[in-house]
Amino acid sequence: MENRQDDLKILIKLKNKPKASQRILAKELGLSLGKLNYCLKSLKDKGLVKIKNFRKNPNKLNYFYVLTPKGVTEKTKLTINFMKLKMREYEELQKELENEKKN
Repeated sequence: MENRQDDLKILIKLKNKPKASQRILAKELGLSLGKLNYCLKSLKDKGLVKIKNFRKNPNKLNYFYVLTPKGVTEKTKLTINFMKLKMREYEELQKELENEKKN
């Protein structure tokens, strides 16, 4: 489950900041640079993200991350599943509070 949440966080961040460096992305996501790199490779291997380097950049360290159509679809599914999970948690908390009030 944690990997799916990490994937969702990364996909959202890449959509909003496609030119951010891995170091910046890792810091903003609260992930180690190694974990982010591993996750990005996994997302690329699944066909969810394309990684392009800036060809004219002399240091070749800057990349541009593009969500593929499959990546956009997956981000949407992960978002819906996350929202469903949070709604279930909310409903369970509501029931617990109601039961405590009755006792």
